[in-house]
Amino acid sequence: MAIEIDIPQRGILELQHAVFDINGTLAIDGIAIPGIADRLQVLSEQLFIHLLTSDTYGHHADLEKSLGFAVHKVIRGEEKMRYVQNLGPINVIAFGNGVNDSSMLRLAAIGVAVLTPEGLATRALQGADIIAYSPTHAIDLVMKPKRLIATLRG
Repeated sequence: MAIEIDIPQRGILELQHAVFDINGTLAIDGIAIPGIADRLQVLSEQLFIHLLTSDTYGHHADLEKSLGFAVHKVIRGEEKMRYVQNLGPINVIAFGNGVNDSSMLRLAAIGVAVLTPEGLATRALQGADIIAYSPTHAIDLVMKPKRLIATLRG
């Protein structure tokens, strides 16, 4: 499973993994944003889906059930970065909005900062390659890879 993207002046990327922060990225106040579970299912036909949470709201089990994927509990940003490192960052597209997402966004082949009602930390913004208006727009970037090419070409 992979998505191959040839970005002019950047090279060919073979994305195999999509790593998502949950709270503030795919969920607001601990509740999954409507329609996200369906989009993740479609994306899972092309990439391995990884969901990470610090479980700020204590809804880890509910999110796992509503999103339809295993949710990995991580406490600090370093853990998110190590998670991406263990997957092989060159094959990862990562999504997040918080300070604790900044290092994984910077490390991944493509880091996507996601703007939601929770906000977007400036450190996450600085670590990202792209800013997406919402989680649905962020996932659409991968499902329609020419959008990534248009935005990231040199």
